[in-house]
Amino acid sequence: MTPDELSGAPVLVAGAGVSGLAAAAALVEVGARVTVTDAREAALADVPPGAVAGGDPDSVPAGTALVVTSPGRRPDHPLVAAAAAAGVPLVGEPELAWWLGQARERPPVWLVVTGTNGKTTTTGMLAAVLRAAGRNAVACGNIGYPVVEAVQAGHEVLAVELSSFQLHWSPSIRARAGCVLNVADDHLDWHGSFAAYAAAKAQALRADVAVAGVDDPAAAALLAESPAPRRIGVTLGAPGPEQLGVVDGMLVDRAFDGGPLVEAAAVHPGGAPGIADALAAAALARAVGVGPDAVRSGIDDFRPGPHRGGVVATVDGVRYLDDSKATNPHAAAASLAAQAPHRVVWIVGGLLKGASVDELVARHARGLRAAVVIGTDRAEILAALARHAPDLPVAEVLTGDDDAMPEARTDARTDVMAAAVRRAAAFARPDDVVLLAPAAASMDQFTDYAERGQRFAEAAAALGPAREPAP
Repeated sequence: MTPDELSGAPVLVAGAGVSGLAAAAALVEVGARVTVTDAREAALADVPPGAVAGGDPDSVPAGTALVVTSPGRRPDHPLVAAAAAAGVPLVGEPELAWWLGQARERPPVWLVVTGTNGKTTTTGMLAAVLRAAGRNAVACGNIGYPVVEAVQAGHEVLAVELSSFQLHWSPSIRARAGCVLNVADDHLDWHGSFAAYAAAKAQALRADVAVAGVDDPAAAALLAESPAPRRIGVTLGAPGPEQLGVVDGMLVDRAFDGGPLVEAAAVHPGGAPGIADALAAAALARAVGVGPDAVRSGIDDFRPGPHRGGVVATVDGVRYLDDSKATNPHAAAASLAAQAPHRVVWIVGGLLKGASVDELVARHARGLRAAVVIGTDRAEILAALARHAPDLPVAEVLTGDDDAMPEARTDARTDVMAAAVRRAAAFARPDDVVLLAPAAASMDQFTDYAERGQRFAEAAAALGPAREPAP
């Protein structure tokens, strides 16, 4: 829909989270008659001026012209069924942002990043490279800054991180360049199958230039099927034609005639996942004409955000690493692999979202000193450890007192992480790593992955004097 079509139209914004409130404000700005609903009554206190708050969060009022849904609303939600029955289109906030942007005299350039893991790092790298090139660019989307706000702010280039949920509810987006980093089991409870999950990710490749991590079989298959006029692969090996890769410790461009780009040692975070993310960011930037010097400068200057594998404490010769963002087995596997040759005491567990940990445990059990298991889906993790590492020391932690978690205890989340860190410290030996890489979502015990990581850092610091590791 165009802004003219939205002006005066009754629009329902279903969900008063960050993206929902941003969508509501943008819709009010173009003259829509906006109603915002949310099952959480407190969230409705922040609706923007000009919007109406309240109503049944599972129904579509008569006469509604459009529903803008929060990204996490599943296709089987009653509201989705109600919209379909009424013949009302239902979209996500990025789709709305696309409509509003395309109506501008100079639409913003979209560079879309998706994948099971590495999205936020790649998006941040891409934005840094674009800014190094002098572009008016911003990182937005699932990274925390709603796309509709970035569009309304008038940025020239958008480095857009999109989740599979957001892509599912945004059918019209056609980026200048789009990337699928990797595809592994995740959110299967939401999508219903791996095929449906992969199909949502593949929407990012409906672009002028499609980019994918060809070392990942599933992402490589999506690239091969992409309708994009140009398809670019990124690999940790030596690149072939139409690829970016690594040669003698240097990131190299064989797709856009860029030659050497940046030394692999200059990439942060280091290791294979970080280098793969840097290659993808470079490919997307090169696709819109950014030169090698800006790629080098942007990647060299970029540093990852918190909860992505950084050292939060070193106590008695043991390093404590917070990779709370490893919210699925694929991410946890990369985190565990990056610790070699150090032995790992692994803090793991939470909500698995339908994913299996069997292969993860089987592949990485040899590198473990011990495991500390927390969270709702402990049983599956404990069973996998028993099958593949029967002699490994394992602790199961429920609360700080190792009792069932009382519903009324407001400090239970602190207790469970503090207890897990104490148990991990008892297992660890000098030169070991205590790694929080949960392979699972956090919402069963924490507000989000950031709070989980913060609790881990606080518990590690409480063990004793912490110091920064030597550079």
